[in-house]
Amino acid sequence: MTRILIVEDEAQMRQGLKDNLEFEGYEVNTAEDGEQCLSMVEKNEYNLILLDIMLPKLSGFDACKQLRGKGFDRPIIMLTAKGEEIDKVLGLELGADDYLTKPFSLRELLARIKAVLRREDRGKNKGINVTVGKIEVNFSKFEAFEGGKNIVLSHREFEVLKYLWEYENQIVSREELMKEVWGMGEMTTTRTVDNFILKLRQTIEEDPSHPKHIITVHGMGYKYIP
Repeated sequence: MTRILIVEDEAQMRQGLKDNLEFEGYEVNTAEDGEQCLSMVEKNEYNLILLDIMLPKLSGFDACKQLRGKGFDRPIIMLTAKGEEIDKVLGLELGADDYLTKPFSLRELLARIKAVLRREDRGKNKGINVTVGKIEVNFSKFEAFEGGKNIVLSHREFEVLKYLWEYENQIVSREELMKEVWGMGEMTTTRTVDNFILKLRQTIEEDPSHPKHIITVHGMGYKYIP
């Protein structure tokens, strides 16, 4: 069973997260501060940590840094009430795998948890080619092939395709792609995202006019279906 550690100092939030994740079938432990988090990780094995940033005794940033320094290599999702881009950047630079800003929906949290756990599983096979539509892709090497022949994709096209692939069977909005692939500081529009999707369909679909792998969910965004 997948074991998750929730590190959150707000008792109501901590218990609510615990109850919901246990309902989803996860085994859940909780910690109230950064120091307790480090102690529990030394004594137990965890598949994923939900780590709040604003913690007593030891901040989430410092706890994340120490966890990575001690060799903890499982996914860490950072939780915070702050929305500043610098906090996200710092968290990711310290080794976090994902970042959620409060308030967030349970649906979004569950989707992020499933996604990072799936990325971890796929990371164990890092370096191998995976099938995406009609092509073979090696995301770690930024290589793509069709029938053994190399296909040229831009770095950004790889990133868009990788993001959709990582969140397979889940709806990804245009705004999410703009934020996660292009970044908040880069000027882009939903039209840009649509153009990239069009190019990727021409690359991976047998019939781009009737896509079976990157489909449009009207009013919501896109979904990658293997």
